[in-house]
Amino acid sequence: MKFITINLSLPIFLFILVATSCLGTPDEEAELDPELTTCIHQCKHQDKYSRDDKQECTRGCHKYHQMKKQRERQIEEQVRRRKEHEMEQVKEKQRHQGEEEEEEEEEENPFLFDDDDFETRFETEDGRVRVLHRFTKKSNLLRGIHNFRLATLEAEGHTFVSPCHFDSEAVFFVVKGRATIGMVREEKTERFNLEQGDIIRVPSGTPVYLVNRDHNQKLFIAKLHMPLAVPGKFEAFYGPGGRNPESFLTAFSWELLEAALKSPREKLERLFQKQEKGGIFKISKEDVESVSKVKGSGIWPFGGRSSGPFNIFKSPIMSNQYGRLFETNLDDHSQLKDLNLILSFANITNGSMTAPMYATRATNVIMVSDGKGYIEMVCPHVSSTHSYHPFKASLKPGVVFVVPTGHPFIIVASNKNNLQLLRFQLHAQGDNTLTFAGKKNVVKALDKEAKELAFNYPADKVDEIFSRDEDLFLPGPDSYDFEEHARAYA
Repeated sequence: MKFITINLSLPIFLFILVATSCLGTPDEEAELDPELTTCIHQCKHQDKYSRDDKQECTRGCHKYHQMKKQRERQIEEQVRRRKEHEMEQVKEKQRHQGEEEEEEEEEENPFLFDDDDFETRFETEDGRVRVLHRFTKKSNLLRGIHNFRLATLEAEGHTFVSPCHFDSEAVFFVVKGRATIGMVREEKTERFNLEQGDIIRVPSGTPVYLVNRDHNQKLFIAKLHMPLAVPGKFEAFYGPGGRNPESFLTAFSWELLEAALKSPREKLERLFQKQEKGGIFKISKEDVESVSKVKGSGIWPFGGRSSGPFNIFKSPIMSNQYGRLFETNLDDHSQLKDLNLILSFANITNGSMTAPMYATRATNVIMVSDGKGYIEMVCPHVSSTHSYHPFKASLKPGVVFVVPTGHPFIIVASNKNNLQLLRFQLHAQGDNTLTFAGKKNVVKALDKEAKELAFNYPADKVDEIFSRDEDLFLPGPDSYDFEEHARAYA
């Protein structure tokens, strides 16, 4: 920086300091800022100034004005964020104040989410990311899972999903397709190949990218996010990028970027103007092969040693001719243990059903991945008379249904297709699924005396009704008309 020694009287020097507290950027801004005009005028009419001194003084006016404007923008942004936070607190307070009345007045199914309940975060011709609205947007009955968000990623064949990180913990489940995932840890990137049924955790703040390494098949990934920064909200932050996806680096002032990257502004502008393809875009076969090369596993970002993803389809925990159930285990899968999360996948044979059942601790978020079916659930929280209210809904690919803790439900597959369900079991530590039909059921396990008192019926007669050889998955009703139910509760 050039320093200029100037002999000024104290009053004039103080006047210039005051004037430069409200300086501007280009000369034309002077017409819009009287104080900037005054500053520039004083610089140009100082008799003791040389020509270079006057130019240096004028530049000082502009520079200080830039700093002032930048600070004003920062203050405006802080005020905007504070107002948004205050509005959110007011809305949250209003929701809690009227939650009982709202629960009684709800007319639509508060547990069912379909295509209209998803918002598109971004979309290109090669793929899109969609996020389900917050569960509490539909009903306060779901405030126990307010902080969880469900999202989906779809990518066409041979596409690249740009690197980003999230302000949330995330778990990815590959519903369909084959992919390679890259995750940046400190000074290197670890890559893992993914296929249908693979589960992988993406810790908060971990830069991650994906490649659909299949040329023909679309990649479909379900993602469960657990926000850390703002309850119930999460964002993707794109570092490597340009105009689209926009790199968050370009939001910094150029002076700071120049200093951090040791590059002039012109060079940085050229760099950040190159990418305009969006967050998901096609790449060549050669690029797919190059970025899909896996070198093996190493130390995992959240501690311990891991081989990366694990597949849920290794062996079913329950299987018969009416359906199969695959499920993770908290003790065997440390990636999910501290998230208190269990994932399961059910394939219910066409025309079959589950036994009446409920979860003792977990809230089940169920997404239909394939097939069609029907669900019935009973809830005591929506009736002023404290009686049980039945909720019924048809199921098809993309539909999400939430079953809160302790709520009994039955799922039925259509007569034409198997029904495939992905289930996120939230708050799963210590959870157990109890049934009211099948080989192992609550009534069968109840002691004789309590059983007779409860039903006012002989225990052996009760056992005749509740005892059967199948477990969990059962044959569906003979007279069940799926199409009629689907029309009634679509």
